[in-house]
Amino acid sequence: MKALLTAALLTATALPATAFDPANMSEAEKAAFGEAVRDYLMANPDVLIESINVLEERRAADEAKNDQLLVENNREAIFDDGHSWIGGNPEGDVTLVEFIDYRCGVCKRVNPELEKLISADGNIRWILKEFPILTQESDMAARFAIAVQQEAGPEAYKKAHDALMESRGPVNLESLTALAGDLGVDGKAVLNRMNTEEVSAVLRKNHQLAEQMRIMGTPTFIIGGEMLRGVPAEGLEGAIARARAAEAEG
Repeated sequence: MKALLTAALLTATALPATAFDPANMSEAEKAAFGEAVRDYLMANPDVLIESINVLEERRAADEAKNDQLLVENNREAIFDDGHSWIGGNPEGDVTLVEFIDYRCGVCKRVNPELEKLISADGNIRWILKEFPILTQESDMAARFAIAVQQEAGPEAYKKAHDALMESRGPVNLESLTALAGDLGVDGKAVLNRMNTEEVSAVLRKNHQLAEQMRIMGTPTFIIGGEMLRGVPAEGLEGAIARARAAEAEG
């Protein structure tokens, strides 16, 4: 009975089963068998849990493969778009791309750990992509950071990025004007640039890429050929190690 029940469960959950064919059962046999399956599951719920776990593992594996295809099909826009800030080691053997929202609490929490990881490793190329999706303040902060880069260059951008990540206050014209002064950049020029087509084009391209990649939240990381939708419990080190191993294999 357990063998038949297992075969039925595997069939019901799209797992391979070659020795069980319910189509050849009579209506009475199907009814009896269905009752037996119910009784067995009530007495052994772990069997159903095991089946669900197998399905979840297969679903996750399928999603990972799909994400790898998305990365492969959008490599230029991801790794060499011509407008995103590049830091860490620009010649590093692994590239880490991060989609960020400056009002995202998880992004802010993870940022110090990410900085330490990139600094300690010394061989990670780091790309930041503004992806403001939470609030109007998200959009203002992203526009400010991009405008700083376009007006004052990558070093000023990184200082703006750090300040926006560390900030817990509101984002408005007053706070951004003060921040521009702290950064030593031309605040009037930066604020005037924020709503220009040059800045809007960067955000539009980032949003289009995110849509193509099916990215709907921040932070999202792309490391090598792997996409991480959020921060894994074990951290980012594992994905970096996998990217290096894949590169070594060829």
